[in-house]
Amino acid sequence: MSPAAPATAPVVTGLGVVAPNGVNAESYWQAVLDGKSGIDLITRFDSTRYPVRLAGEVTGFVPTEHLPSRLVRQTSAMSHFGLIAADQALVDAGVDPADVPEYEMAVFTANATGGAEFGQRELQNLWSKGPDSVGAYMSVAWFYAATTGQISIRHGMRGSCGVVVTEQAGSLDAVGQARRALRTRARLAVAGGSDSSLSPSALVAQLPAGRLTTAGDPAHGYRPFHPEADGYVPAEGGAMLVLETPEAARERGARPYGRITGYRATFDPPPGAGRPDNLAAAALGALAEAGLDPADVGLVIADAGGLPDSDRREAAALARIFGPRGVPVTVPKALTGRLYAGGPSLDVVAALLSIRDSVIPPTAGVEEPAPRYEIDLVVGEARPASLDHVLVLARGHGGFNAAVVVSGP
Repeated sequence: MSPAAPATAPVVTGLGVVAPNGVNAESYWQAVLDGKSGIDLITRFDSTRYPVRLAGEVTGFVPTEHLPSRLVRQTSAMSHFGLIAADQALVDAGVDPADVPEYEMAVFTANATGGAEFGQRELQNLWSKGPDSVGAYMSVAWFYAATTGQISIRHGMRGSCGVVVTEQAGSLDAVGQARRALRTRARLAVAGGSDSSLSPSALVAQLPAGRLTTAGDPAHGYRPFHPEADGYVPAEGGAMLVLETPEAARERGARPYGRITGYRATFDPPPGAGRPDNLAAAALGALAEAGLDPADVGLVIADAGGLPDSDRREAAALARIFGPRGVPVTVPKALTGRLYAGGPSLDVVAALLSIRDSVIPPTAGVEEPAPRYEIDLVVGEARPASLDHVLVLARGHGGFNAAVVVSGP
C-alpha cells in the first residue's frame, strides 16, 4: 500500500456505546476520565458457588426503553447492546439510512460468546416445561451473526455484511472488514462488536481457560501489568462505529472524529512451537499500512490480558517496537472488564476521544507497573497530550492478534 493511502482512509463519523460504566459515548468517556468503574460483584445471578465473583455488568439498562418489545423478545442481550449502540452511532453521525442507497451500506460485527443467556433460558424452559415452551427464535437469537443480521434488517443495510469470531480481537477485525468494504462499493459501514457472557452457563464456559480473576474486591479485580495481577474481569456490552468514505462524509458535511489509517491481523504459532507470538507483527503491519514510524505514535491502548505471562509478552512487544518506556500506554478497560468482542471497538472509541480532547486517561487500579514491564503505563491521573495517532491492540484467546491505527481527522 502506498504512503498516500491514509488520505483515502475511512473516517469515523459516529460513535455508539453500551458499557458497564456508561450507556452512550460521552457518558462512557466521562466515566473513564473520572475513574468511574463498572466492575462490581455479580448481581445477575447468585454467584456464591462460583470461583469468579466479579463482572462488568451493564446495570440500570432496560432494553425496551430503546428497542421495540417485539425485537427485544426475538433477540439476546448481545444483540440488544449491538442494536442500541448502532442506533446511537447513526444518530451521532447524523445519518438517516433511508437517505443512503441500501446496497451501499455495510454491516460488520464481532461476537465471541453468542447469545448464551437466551440459549440457557430456552433450554431451561425445554427441560422444565417441555418443547412447546421453546420459542422459535431459539434457532437464531443465540447465533454469532444475529446482531449483524438484525442491524441490517432494522436499517435496510443490504450491502456487504458479515460477522467475525476472533474472541477479544473481534471488533478490530470487524473494523478491518468494514475498511475493505468501503474500498469497493460501500460508502457507509456500521462496524464494531458486542457480547454478553454473564449468565451461569456462559460463565462456566469461561472457567476452564483459567484466565478470570478470582478476586473478590472490585477495586483490585482487574489490574493489568500489576505485580499481583491474576486474571481479568469478564464484562458485557460493546461499541459500534459509523465509518464512511472521505468523499461520502464530505458530501454530507459530516465532521469526523478521526480516521482508521492502518489495520493488520496476525495469528500466533501453536503453544510449544518455540516461536514468538505475532502481536508485534500485527502492530508493525498496521503502522506500515498507515505510512507511520513508531515515533509517530503518541499512545498505545493495550490489550492487557491481566495475567503475568500475557502482560509480559505484550510489554516485551511494545518495548521491541517503541523502545523501553518509549510510548505512553493505557488500559481504559480496567474500568469495565474485558468485553470480549465488544472491547476493542470500545478502545477505538477511547482512542478517538483521546485525540479529540488531547488527553490520555489513566489505567485504574494500578499504582505503577511491575518493574519487569518496560512500559510507560499512564496511572494515577489523566495526562495531557497532543495526539495525532493512537495504536489500539487486541488479542483473542486461541492466537488471534489485531492492531488498528486511529488517526486524527
